[in-house]
Amino acid sequence: MPLALLALAIGAFGIGTTEFVIMGLLPEVAGDFGVSVPTAGHLVTGYALGVMLGAPLMTVLGTKISRKRMLMLLMGLFIAGNLLSALAPVFGLMLLGRVIASLAHGAFFGIGSVVAAGLVAPHKKAGAIALMFTGLTVANVVGVPLGTLVGQSAGWRITFGLVAVLGVIGLAGIAGLVPDLPAPEGVRLRHELAAFKNVQVLLAMAMTVLGFGGVFAAITYIAPMMTQVAGFADGSVTWLLVLFGLGMVGGNLVGGRYADRALMPLLYVSLGALAVVLALFTLTAHHKVLAAVTIILIGGLGFATVPPLQKRVLDQAHGAPTLASAVNIGAFNLGNALSAWLGGLMIAAGLGYTAPNWVGAVLAASALVLAFVSAALDRRDKALSAVDADQVPAEPQAAIPH
Repeated sequence: MPLALLALAIGAFGIGTTEFVIMGLLPEVAGDFGVSVPTAGHLVTGYALGVMLGAPLMTVLGTKISRKRMLMLLMGLFIAGNLLSALAPVFGLMLLGRVIASLAHGAFFGIGSVVAAGLVAPHKKAGAIALMFTGLTVANVVGVPLGTLVGQSAGWRITFGLVAVLGVIGLAGIAGLVPDLPAPEGVRLRHELAAFKNVQVLLAMAMTVLGFGGVFAAITYIAPMMTQVAGFADGSVTWLLVLFGLGMVGGNLVGGRYADRALMPLLYVSLGALAVVLALFTLTAHHKVLAAVTIILIGGLGFATVPPLQKRVLDQAHGAPTLASAVNIGAFNLGNALSAWLGGLMIAAGLGYTAPNWVGAVLAASALVLAFVSAALDRRDKALSAVDADQVPAEPQAAIPH
């Protein structure tokens, strides 16, 4: 594998760290700025909305310049956003920094996947893309817990400063190691947009919003939930996030392995089990051991939905997958924003720190319902196609002379 993939993986590691590390630092950030924890949760919502809007916008803009330059531009936005977050004197500026950093997220993974695949032989493309995404999964096992530990001991501003340094390393690696690939041929935007007229594409994206939103409803407020309800010490949040990250890695591997074999059954099982586990988290959150086990399950079941949901969108948007794929990355983050906001409303209403788990359970269950609807539409379409095929008149046979 070429060294350029290492540069892409470092960029992915930094992006994954900055996205998730805020979960473990919400109490510290809220206390520093003198805002409530639900208000600090807007840092999660703002980032997610930025990814949702930035993914298609940056992907389209990325067709006008070389992929290497676009990747460098995206890392520049990432660095600037994290520096602003680290130095922000008021909460509003930190929120702006989060949004600026988020603009790089979706397009980096979309364009980076294309670049990674182009760096290797055809039979190694999947491995190259997986290697780049390894940076994202490792971030949740190493970067996020370490960032949380540093933030709790030395200050959250140091964490975001170090993430900006990761961005500089990634930018330098891209500049020095990634070849200067030419700009892609012009994208036919009308053709790409036509994919969104497909009901199945919209259903798949809705499943993405609701299914992964269920995970973030619980994880956004994991720090206050574990310290105030389960009774863990503040420092324990670090290793709890390690458990969540390990669950993510395992779930992602399982989802990736079985998405090609039994996509819809995998969605039924993972979404159904996720809804049940999130509902039970309202009870297990009061017991340390059970809470830790539940966190692993949420990470595993939540990320087991990621490969099949992404593949479902690509399958249904066949012929015009580029923009649909980027928008689906935004859809994951729309779910994050929606669930973080709804969970904050539940806490602000005085329902307690476990109340967001009910939000997550309802969202995951709603995604499961949509999965059944989508499958039913598939069966209907296949039945109609079979009927149409039966009704096509057979070609008349030539008369056989006697």
